[in-house]
Amino acid sequence: MEEEIKRFLKATDMKEGHPTEAERQIPPPPPESPVPQDARVLRLPEPGLLPDKEVNFLEMIEMRASVREYSDKELTLQELSFLLWCTQGVKMALENGGTMRTVPSAGARHAFETYLLVHRVEGIPAGLYRFLALGHALLPIANGEEADEALLPCFRAQNMVKNSAVTFLWCADYRRMNHRFGPRSARYIYLDAGHVCQNLYLAAYTHRIGVCAVGAFDDGPLNAALGLDGENDFAVYGATVGKVI
Repeated sequence: MEEEIKRFLKATDMKEGHPTEAERQIPPPPPESPVPQDARVLRLPEPGLLPDKEVNFLEMIEMRASVREYSDKELTLQELSFLLWCTQGVKMALENGGTMRTVPSAGARHAFETYLLVHRVEGIPAGLYRFLALGHALLPIANGEEADEALLPCFRAQNMVKNSAVTFLWCADYRRMNHRFGPRSARYIYLDAGHVCQNLYLAAYTHRIGVCAVGAFDDGPLNAALGLDGENDFAVYGATVGKVI
């Protein structure tokens, strides 16, 4: 076993005698990053507006695959709303600062903020957005040209990101998980990322939408491009999405 792995496992081991912020009765951080008061957000349609699809679950599991090439057809706004709901939809807010969502998360902490690099979504200008899970809406951050210039160089598979209809980027607010779990939080955040991305794969498959998980990116530049500090807030995982050819 490499020394880096040994150090990680030791640093994130469950330790006695180190009370967490929750155990010290420190109030939890908010379940969503703040939104500027003067922000103009884009309300998304209800995800249930898409027609129901009869799905053979075993077939869906067997046929799930990464799709790296996409048609030039747009995603509809309803399809994007559906995918966002299936990956981070909020079902209930909890009194302890957590949320119950459509994916599992350790302690219901749900540390992720979802950023979207949009290229082809019907009714939405190309650009960078943040998904506001509590209100099921999008917060515009940058226009398409600015977003591509800042974000595309951060990825090893630049062409795949550039040719996607939209790229999902899941970025962690470490404070949400740390409040409950302390150093062990690092393990849970990366486990949670897998839950979220698998939901995206399976939800997209039901509507003939392709997905490819993306983990090969330059952390520092990507965090900077998203306005994250790289310590308390940082990019964890991503996925390109587009209509199947």
